[in-house]
Amino acid sequence: MPKIVDHARRRDELVRAVWEVISREGIEGATVRKVAEAAGVSVGGLRHYFDNQRGLLAFAAHAIGRNVAARIAGHLHADLPGLERAQLMLEELLPLDDDRRVEVDVWLACLVRSRVDESLAELHGTGWTGERHICRLAVASCHAAPPPELGQELADAGLERQAVRLHVFMDGLTLQTATYPHDFTPQGIRAIVRDELRLLTGARRPSAGEDPPGPESREGIR
Repeated sequence: MPKIVDHARRRDELVRAVWEVISREGIEGATVRKVAEAAGVSVGGLRHYFDNQRGLLAFAAHAIGRNVAARIAGHLHADLPGLERAQLMLEELLPLDDDRRVEVDVWLACLVRSRVDESLAELHGTGWTGERHICRLAVASCHAAPPPELGQELADAGLERQAVRLHVFMDGLTLQTATYPHDFTPQGIRAIVRDELRLLTGARRPSAGEDPPGPESREGIR
């Protein structure tokens, strides 16, 4: 009787192998042969899912986008204070644990490669649009404003300017924390994001001795 293969599960396993190789050896190291070795499959078996390196990279990048979008959707619909919801959504873009660190490494590598590789060129547009949308959702959450549709500006011009500023801030923070991981702790990164949200929205800082609202003050959130 022929073996039944769960192709969706196998593709997920192969994508994680691509992420592992890129994170360890850089994007040039993500050859079909090395990914096949990391995944424990034959090169022929890998080519059943991906014809070449470009296909590997494109699928890995799109998988990251889907994963981040799914996690953010969970935060967006959770019953949380607006500032905390915004914090959690923005944290999904940052290397705060092993999984997200790999995602950020791979995403940044693919973005750099997309400047010279037409097969990844759409990442320029979709990546920027997605990040700007997350920043708009964060600002809207902080101000209890209606969440915008993807690609739609916030109705309030002042809030839209906050989203633009937040987007620039998040890009810089993501790059620094990925490039200099030993200079940032997860707690420190969360504090930086929280401080920026407070500066941006005019939210009150906690008094001395008061527990700051945020993910690390909620036991078990991470």
